[in-house]
Amino acid sequence: MTETTVGIGGAAESTDMVLNIGPQHPSTHGVLRLRLVLDGERIQQAEPVIGYMHRGAEKLFEARDYRQIVMLANRHDWLSGFSNELGVVMAVERMLGMEVPERAVWTRTLLAELNRVLNHLMFLGSYPLELGGITPMFHAFREREELQTVMEEVSGGRMHYMFNRVGGLKEDLPAGWLGRARDAVASVRSRMDVYDKLVLGNEIFRARTRGVGVLSAEAVHAYGVSGPIARASGVDFDLRRDEPYLAYGELQDTLRVVTATEGDCLARFECLLGQSHNALDLADACLDRMADLAPGPINQRLPKVLKAPEGHTYAWTENPLGINGYYLVSKGEKTPYRLKLRSASFNNIQALTELLPGTLVADMVAILGSLFFVVGDIDK
Repeated sequence: MTETTVGIGGAAESTDMVLNIGPQHPSTHGVLRLRLVLDGERIQQAEPVIGYMHRGAEKLFEARDYRQIVMLANRHDWLSGFSNELGVVMAVERMLGMEVPERAVWTRTLLAELNRVLNHLMFLGSYPLELGGITPMFHAFREREELQTVMEEVSGGRMHYMFNRVGGLKEDLPAGWLGRARDAVASVRSRMDVYDKLVLGNEIFRARTRGVGVLSAEAVHAYGVSGPIARASGVDFDLRRDEPYLAYGELQDTLRVVTATEGDCLARFECLLGQSHNALDLADACLDRMADLAPGPINQRLPKVLKAPEGHTYAWTENPLGINGYYLVSKGEKTPYRLKLRSASFNNIQALTELLPGTLVADMVAILGSLFFVVGDIDK
């Protein structure tokens, strides 16, 4: 007689489960998919699967002239439209050896900092929302609306401003706009303590974020992480200070690079909030300087057909989410031969493969949201 022993459930307990988060999960700020390998409720492996929003912008750059590519570059990070335009036109101006009028330099700096605050306010409101706190989102949209109003007045757009041009800006500022911009900045600043009291003062928020998703400085360097996420891990690097462009060289007394050493979700939120406060200070400093500027041109006159000389160049900017780089290659035609876009979110999201393994599924959303990414910026 042969005895057979049958075990029930033993194999299931030791089998890893593959779980797909997305590609339409509400906490991913776009169409992102995460492929997780779980052991119970603990994540063993994590793989971000990207490309669901890919538009092939880098290839489209090659079929558009130097005026038209600004539109393509505007849209990949839909929260940072003005800053996205800036890097492209700076690269083309560098190829042309073009000097931009002083009035345009200071206006660009001012609008870039207002755009930075707009970007950060979205994440300051949406991150607590992902952890169960709905109230900060209403505050964030109220402050955004005040700044959106002045940005819309000057450019005509609310998200895709299309205000930068090669050689300067589309047109001069409306009469009285500087005063209205100053009022908007003061109004937003007067209510920014909401995030200190309502969010950072909330013990549930702190419990969900302190010590969660710790990213080491070594991992930051390995993955090319930049922006407030890198600075929260103790990597003290900011292009506005370390390689000044636009008018940042003259704003060093006002510019404050906010850093932390903990590298966790809480530190990343605190760095984002600190950077928002400083961006408002920089906007005020720009407004003070522009009030003293003599009237003058805000752009350069360009030929009807704009051609960049043969060669290549690289321009990079400190965008709200991190470093954006633009590698431009020209064959002397009216369209770029190649324009490679290095977007901040693309590098930042790769760190999930380092951050998620070993954590609980319940902490996954907290870690994911604290990377402050835009999926269009990943996919381009």
